Amino acid sequence: MTETSRSALLLRDFVNTLDVECDADELATPAKLAEWLTSHGLLPPGSPVPDEQTLTTATDLRDGLREAMHAHHAPATDDLPPELETALARLPLRVTLTGPRPTLVPVGTGTPAALARLAAAVMEASADGSWPRLKVCLERTCRWAFLDTSKNRSRNWCSMRVCGNRTKTRAYRQRSKLSQQP
Repeated sequence: MTETSRSALLLRDFVNTLDVECDADELATPAKLAEWLTSHGLLPPGSPVPDEQTLTTATDLRDGLREAMHAHHAPATDDLPPELETALARLPLRVTLTGPRPTLVPVGTGTPAALARLAAAVMEASADGSWPRLKVCLERTCRWAFLDTSKNRSRNWCSMRVCGNRTKTRAYRQRSKLSQQP
């Protein structure tokens, strides 16, 4: 697996810290945010717990990335979700020209720098072509992020067996109900 593939998987995992179906949030508190960032190698162990404003930036980043991934189901647009624009503007990043290609690197330390590493992962995923393959499930009760590895990039659900089946069954029942009306 390449480093950029890891970036796409990291972004997927970050978006999936909110389970929409169960309403379970792995980033519910500043301490949980620090724990998640540390467990994913983005924040050194023993770093100070972030403040509430940094937690808000993290959840805005997550929600904005989810909306951006949802947009990957449709033709490209230039509009970013407002919460993503706001979150990205708060993150300390700079361009570095060391290495084989220009990259974004975090400025400083702590939780803001860890969140900036997530923003840099967007650029890495874009550079390797995996960014447009990051999508969220179209089942409205799910919205789980996944990497679309289908050949024609047409996958709509995190699981055809669960979410695809729910959506198709709902549509079938609606059509049946309409056809039975006088």
